[in-house]
Parts: sequence; C-alpha cells; structure tokens
Amino acid sequence: MKIPNFQRFSLGFITALAIVFFAVTCFADEYASVKKDGVNIRSGPSTKNKVIWEVFESFPLQILERKNKWAHVVDFEGDKGWIYESLIRDKKTVIVKVETANMRSGPSKDNPIIATVKKGVVFEPVETQGNWMKLSYKNDITGWIHNSLLWPSGF
Repeated sequence: MKIPNFQRFSLGFITALAIVFFAVTCFADEYASVKKDGVNIRSGPSTKNKVIWEVFESFPLQILERKNKWAHVVDFEGDKGWIYESLIRDKKTVIVKVETANMRSGPSKDNPIIATVKKGVVFEPVETQGNWMKLSYKNDITGWIHNSLLWPSGF
C-alpha cells in the first residue's frame, strides 16, 4: 500500500518535532535550591564521604546527575559536590555572582538604583524582561538586576 505524500510529510514532521523536544528536554540545565540552612555538600554520594562545604537555605545549585538518591551539583563559582536529594527542591533561586550589583526600580540602567547588593545574596525570581530579572528578597525587597550579574541567568 502506498502512503500519500502529505501523510509522509506529516509523519516526518511529527517525528522531527519529537526528536527536537526530546533533545531539548534531555539537555536542558536542571537547577534546584537547598531546603534549609546548614546542609552539607560532600565529596561523593554517601554520608561516609568528606564534607567539603556547607550551604544555606535557598542556595541555588545546578544538578549535573543523580545517583542513588544523591545529586551531583555545581554552584555559581564552579565548585562541585554531592547533596542528598531530599535536601533540595525544585524552587528556583538566583545568586549575585559579582562583587556588587545595583538593584534598580525597573528593567533598565536608566531606572534609579534602589539598593546595592553584595556577592552571594540569594533572590527569588519574579519575572524577566529582556536581559533583566525582577527579584524578590525574603518578600521584603523587590527590584531589577541585569541577568549578567546573576547565576543562573535568565530562566
């Protein structure tokens, strides 16, 4: 039985879309944040491995891989380690990656500076507009910082 040309095209198009969707889904960066203060990052996926640093609540991490309920992660400075999966959540946060960043009242350098923020301060993203991200700090301070000053940048 012959398949009409339009059906072949449709089948090919649907197959191509599925491949693209699969590739994007598989290779998209995965980020998480730490659930509480004082969480240990270890040199390997076990409590028997050495603690190499400690992180605080909401600290953002990129997940590189998962293994036996542990996540291999990297932070904004490129440091890698392992964290037990139950100590992270899908909630997205960002961290200031430069020594100081100006927080502005709107998404432009033309808007007034409302705060100067130091490296390592963590925010919850509210929205993005172009290369700017609107951020909230403990539901108290809200303002805009350029994506290039944040990690991860631009959700």
